[in-house]
Amino acid sequence: MSNNDWPVGYGRIILPEVDSTLSEATRQAPSLAGPTWILALCQTAGRARRGRAWVDPVGNFAATLVMRPDGGPDRAALRSFIASLALYDAIVAVTGRATGLALKWPNDVLLNGGKLAGILLESNGTGALSIGIGVNLLNAPDKAQVEERAVPPVSLLSETGADVTPEDFLNALAPAFARYEAQFNAYGFAPIRTAWLDRAARLGQVITARMGTTEQTGTFETVDDSGALILRTNQGQQAIPAGEVHF
Repeated sequence: MSNNDWPVGYGRIILPEVDSTLSEATRQAPSLAGPTWILALCQTAGRARRGRAWVDPVGNFAATLVMRPDGGPDRAALRSFIASLALYDAIVAVTGRATGLALKWPNDVLLNGGKLAGILLESNGTGALSIGIGVNLLNAPDKAQVEERAVPPVSLLSETGADVTPEDFLNALAPAFARYEAQFNAYGFAPIRTAWLDRAARLGQVITARMGTTEQTGTFETVDDSGALILRTNQGQQAIPAGEVHF
């Protein structure tokens, strides 16, 4: 995937080092004319969900897309599914294969059962949406650095042998995201939902969703029109709008 495939209308900023691309996105958002990718070749204070740190060895992918999408926060939140699909396509593009790839609700990409990539959406006071994406291209964090019960991390290099630079990965990811974003704007969430479910990890299997201090175990039945996880439990269908999934 070359620079010639870069999507029209999307900007690109590549920084040698930054604390966090999400933090940089907040700083730069007021001055950006359109959707812009911010890539850091070294990220010193990456963030993950629920305020956790994102361990980010040099050589891995750390980028944030800043955009101002139409619609309210519920519609904006569906970009996690768009980002997941774009990551899936980008990984196929740089490795030439889809074997072992799966999408874990709500915002992770798995490879051979391990966590390869994560997504974090943030909104700020300027009305911009920041979509932070981290991918273990060359190195996976040590398992001791990972939260208990979390999916163990893997790297693209260790699992596929593909040695991909962050810049080359961005050149694959940006056009993939633009394609799904255009589809979303033209046809709504339905085709995005269908494509995501086709790639979903553990669909039809028993999983556990954790929401704060409570947990719900059931069969992963589907994702509904709002992006909520639908579990079939002994008490009937349960919709989980936000949470974390454990296998």
